[in-house]
Amino acid sequence: MLHITSLFAALLALLIIFLAYKVSSFRRSKKIGIGDNGDKEGMLAIRVHANAIENIPLLLILMAVYEVNQGSSMVLYVLGALAVIARVMHAYGLSKSAGVTVGRFYGIALTWIVIITLAVLNIYKFIIQI
Repeated sequence: MLHITSLFAALLALLIIFLAYKVSSFRRSKKIGIGDNGDKEGMLAIRVHANAIENIPLLLILMAVYEVNQGSSMVLYVLGALAVIARVMHAYGLSKSAGVTVGRFYGIALTWIVIITLAVLNIYKFIIQI
């Protein structure tokens, strides 16, 4: 059963919905049906949401596989918490500027570290079960 992954999936789903709401609100306020109409604020909102959609599913798949393969609960809680922190940092940082920001840089770096860690842990679990 995926008790731990389901917690972090729910938290990250709420973040994705919040980011989608920001895109929707932008489009509604500017009367834009699709796209960003060249508006910098809109481009950032869309990109923040898209980046979450690009990274979160892979992260959750790797968490779920690790949990199904009876990985360490403590490791899952730590990596899940880091993932939520990383995604919030990234969303906040990129929302403020399309350039380099502390939140954007460390948010994506931490996201990638969590994904790489989960990938390595899953490979290790596979190897030891051969």
